[in-house]
Amino acid sequence: MRKHGRTETIVTYLLRSYGAALSEIGAGGRQETGRWLNNRVENSHLPFRRRERAMLRFRRMRTIQKFAAVHASVSNHFNQERYLYSRPNFKLNRAAALASWRGRCAI
Repeated sequence: MRKHGRTETIVTYLLRSYGAALSEIGAGGRQETGRWLNNRVENSHLPFRRRERAMLRFRRMRTIQKFAAVHASVSNHFNQERYLYSRPNFKLNRAAALASWRGRCAI
């Protein structure tokens, strides 16, 4: 909060601990709680949570870092936003991504 300045409102869940913590730092009056207010924040974390779920099986930090580096490049390469394309166009884009990936791996 120091870096970005004072916020007008802070959106949280309905837990009492949030209100207690916010009142302790002097932001108790700026808390907003609601059923759908937090959706924007939660949906922005979905890609991170997907990677986090995949990383649960690792025990060492080194293997997690290796996985995260490879997973980021692969998922960015193959992640075609399906809702933006028609089915035939999506299949063409997917085939082109796979062909370029196989070309990169063959080097």
